[in-house]
Amino acid sequence: MSILKQPFKLALVQLATGADKTTNLARAKTKVLEAAREGANIVVLPECFNSPYGTNFFSQYAESLTTPTSSESFSALASMAKESSTYLIGGSIPELDPATKKLYNTSLVFSPDGELLAKHRKIHLFDINIPGRIRFMESEALSPGDNMTIVETKYGKIGLGICYDIRFPELAMIAARRGCFVMVYPGAFNMTTGPLHWSLLARSRAVDNQIYVALCSPARDINASYHAWGHSMIVDPKGEVMKELEDSEGLVFANLVQEKIEEVRREIPVTTQRRFDVYKNVAE
Repeated sequence: MSILKQPFKLALVQLATGADKTTNLARAKTKVLEAAREGANIVVLPECFNSPYGTNFFSQYAESLTTPTSSESFSALASMAKESSTYLIGGSIPELDPATKKLYNTSLVFSPDGELLAKHRKIHLFDINIPGRIRFMESEALSPGDNMTIVETKYGKIGLGICYDIRFPELAMIAARRGCFVMVYPGAFNMTTGPLHWSLLARSRAVDNQIYVALCSPARDINASYHAWGHSMIVDPKGEVMKELEDSEGLVFANLVQEKIEEVRREIPVTTQRRFDVYKNVAE
């Protein structure tokens, strides 16, 4: 049973990012503190919030995320969480593993005291080649993570994925069956996949598992080499979009409550009607 221990306000930061990392971090801090002043208890930043998005940028902007002193972004995120007194899901940043020299697309999660709670490396790499429309191969620069991530907070358990991870429903299924009340996906869908599937996937993962789903995108920059779809959104356990932005920088808020999860599961009791005698429970 997915349990939300107490109501809280979730905030997504649809951030405008540029080429300067220090400026991006400062801009993120401003928005995180703004969200906190508006009453947010958990704040989410977008995928690759501290750098431009693209395989040619990952190595240039990558940092070792072993300690705060080893990474400008690690230190900045820890400070943001502590100063805002919020749980902070730090979108994602390019990570260099100093031991293996491999690059990862990695999300750091911090407590309101600024302590690191979790590190999620993007599990599924976005390799796509649609002739005449788009070619983007993350595997040319990145390595995949090999662990799913569930974050313990005082509000309950949060499941975490990054962008392309949302297309693989097993992650959300396992997270929900292990007690998560929400799946959070920092993501940067493009102008081809965004209109097609961004909202559809968010609503599908919510309906599949009768939990909340949050997608946090960068703002769209038409002058950048990669154009993010935007449309950061929060979806309720019934699959209805609670709040959604367009493509510009901004904040989106929603109040999450356990009663909504319980209401949906009473009305459509799939959680008690699954046939694990017929098919496998992927959470086991």
